[in-house]
Amino acid sequence: MYWSKAFIPTLREVPQEAESISHQLMLRAGLVRMLMAGAYIYLPFGLQVLRNIEKIIREEMASCGAIELLLPALQPLELWQKTGRDEAIGEVMIRFVDRRGRKVCLGPTHEEVITELVKNYIFSYRQLPLVLYQIQTKFRDELRPRFGLVRACEFIMKDAYSFDKDQNGLNENYERMLKAYHNIFKRCGLDFLTLKAESGVMGGSVSHEFMVPAESGEDIVALCPKCHRSESQPDGEPKICPECNSKMQRINTIEVGHIFQLGTKYSESLGANFLNEAGIKQPIIMGCYGIGVSRLVAAIIEQNHDQQGIIWPKKISPFDVIILALDTSNAKIMAEAELVYRTLGSHGMAVLFDDRDERAGVKFNDADLLGIPLQIIIGKDFLNSGMLEIKNRRDGVKVKAQKDSIGELVDKMLS
Repeated sequence: MYWSKAFIPTLREVPQEAESISHQLMLRAGLVRMLMAGAYIYLPFGLQVLRNIEKIIREEMASCGAIELLLPALQPLELWQKTGRDEAIGEVMIRFVDRRGRKVCLGPTHEEVITELVKNYIFSYRQLPLVLYQIQTKFRDELRPRFGLVRACEFIMKDAYSFDKDQNGLNENYERMLKAYHNIFKRCGLDFLTLKAESGVMGGSVSHEFMVPAESGEDIVALCPKCHRSESQPDGEPKICPECNSKMQRINTIEVGHIFQLGTKYSESLGANFLNEAGIKQPIIMGCYGIGVSRLVAAIIEQNHDQQGIIWPKKISPFDVIILALDTSNAKIMAEAELVYRTLGSHGMAVLFDDRDERAGVKFNDADLLGIPLQIIIGKDFLNSGMLEIKNRRDGVKVKAQKDSIGELVDKMLS
């Protein structure tokens, strides 16, 4: 892609409304723009980041045998009344009466809807187990939206649901999801903690949450520096590790995922039953598994940045390489930059060509701000030596390369 034909509106100054470093960098690098508090426009650069995260999630869900569908954001309030969660969630739920007089809500989550769907199609133990998932927009009327995509009123979530005939089946699906979540967060370039958690309004018994250490995180976790045991710490009091007696550290974290063994909470309330091997009607046993997809963008930036800007993990970056043509008035520089651009494209790489008529300093600053893994610099030094310069964004190391071998070298550096 040519920068001159793209839509990447970078900002020089830090926006005053941005509290966290991830929010600042998302606005400055042209990933998102706030429409109003808690609602964001995903600009092309930010949308591609989302798509890359979704690709990883879909691959790992496929490995668990999960099948993708898409549920409506509009939901009848009566479903929530059957489970009693309309009162439990309270004012967080956005609800209204439509022109037909129906009581409707914008889905903050989809347990009721997926259970209503499955109860109409699953009747026998022979149809189980089943795992369904979606990547969908959720709506929650947050009292105080903060930190950009971390606490928003409209956000993107991956929610999966497992349906089993017995507890052993649920345990197996739960363990598969636990492993898949570890793979997802590792592939996203994150350091994270897995904690046993309370089920809250979701209900059920066993629950785990996935926390990403970050300065701007609102959730406090106690972490043992010696044996690495971690647990939620809502009260803020210093804790002694029950495993090794060391003093535990308090760290700020962002919750990026939560999984639950729901049991029969929803299937009993909504009448989702099946006939077992003996022909006896029983409620389907359920689990649910959520990931904050849009929140992951912020969490990744919180752990992958420096003073100059974002440093994208290679699997998440919208582009593999950015080419910096430092003098657009020089025909030879532009011709060589174009040749490199086409060469890397033929190797299957996503390349951003900075062909703007801007000063070299502006291009260097913007390239560091955007955080694309590799920068190829083509300027006067190339005219003198015939060697291209490649900069690794993460460690700042620069190497020289012949243009004839640029494709193979870049491919090796990215792998």
